[in-house]
Amino acid sequence: MKKIFKIKVLLLTVLSLGLFMNSCEDDTSVFTVTETQPITLSELSITTIVLDASNPGNPAATFNWNEADYDQPASENYALILASDADFTNPVTATSITGTTAVTLSVNELNAAAGNAGLPPFTLSTMYAKVESSIGTQNGLPVSSNTISFEVEPYFNYPYEDFYLVGNGTSADWNNNNNNPPLFRDGENGNLYKYTGFFTKGGGGDGDGRFKLLEVRGQWQPQWGTTYPDGSDPIESSGGIAGNPGTQDSDPGRFGVTADGYYTFTVNFSSNTYSIESFDASGATSFTGMTLQGSGVASDTAMTQLSFDSHIWYINSVNLQPGDVQFLTNTGASWGGSTSFSGVATEGTTSIPVVVQDDYEVWFNDLTGEYIMIPLNL
Repeated sequence: MKKIFKIKVLLLTVLSLGLFMNSCEDDTSVFTVTETQPITLSELSITTIVLDASNPGNPAATFNWNEADYDQPASENYALILASDADFTNPVTATSITGTTAVTLSVNELNAAAGNAGLPPFTLSTMYAKVESSIGTQNGLPVSSNTISFEVEPYFNYPYEDFYLVGNGTSADWNNNNNNPPLFRDGENGNLYKYTGFFTKGGGGDGDGRFKLLEVRGQWQPQWGTTYPDGSDPIESSGGIAGNPGTQDSDPGRFGVTADGYYTFTVNFSSNTYSIESFDASGATSFTGMTLQGSGVASDTAMTQLSFDSHIWYINSVNLQPGDVQFLTNTGASWGGSTSFSGVATEGTTSIPVVVQDDYEVWFNDLTGEYIMIPLNL
């Protein structure tokens, strides 16, 4: 009986293997696509568009094109790409869609794309558009359409985030609305922020000399700190950053210094990292006065010296017009920079451009020349 059972099992195994091999051969198929011919993007029906900030949700422009043909019955992907020049040196993807050959941008969407492409506000400028077709989840076989152009006048789009110090290591203490000093944003890299100034260790305990970052004065969230849990956070000179609700629901840990002194605190939101380094301010000039002047301000405006740190100067609110401004010290030296809103000023150089009228909060650091001008209403 045992021999017969073994033979039956062997026969069943052979038959099953044969059926499996036949099944594999019958189900084999090949999916082939070919690159499409470039699609045609139609000219806009209106070639001059003045964007109205009071109606951001209204339709601004509708873009139409013909369907791409990849020789397969699959939905094609389309990306509407805008730029300030015909070479698309700084391209901006306004939107991406699948399976349809038309898209309408709202006033707010077109204004944001124009600002991100570098078009100046309140000025009629030429914008260029094209559509890139592709197929599949990996956007394979991309092909660009022809290029069209049109005139657009965007309103102002302030594209930056601002961050403010809070904590007992800073002038604001643990008060979220106490003239909290802002970090100084890099004039070329909008994700890089620094603050060089005085930090205190206070009573000297583990909970002293601590601080975090706020995005809005008067609100505890969003807040940024270290990746450690709040309260179980060692003082370290570098590490990763975390945010509530930027990266998590719970509050992040606290940054900190180990002794009274001047430090450079750096945060990079591209890499989500920070560093704290000692800064030698022993040879720095101590100014007794600072004035904001230039064609962008109606009259010379005195700046206030931060009592906590004599190298930090500020104006809580000043109306600025399109033009330029400089920082004038009590010694008669004029400091200026080349980038609007934030950057580094140097003595005797160009003036800081003001590109849009508004009430501004202005801060200046005479240790580093860093400045930041934050619009209050835009």
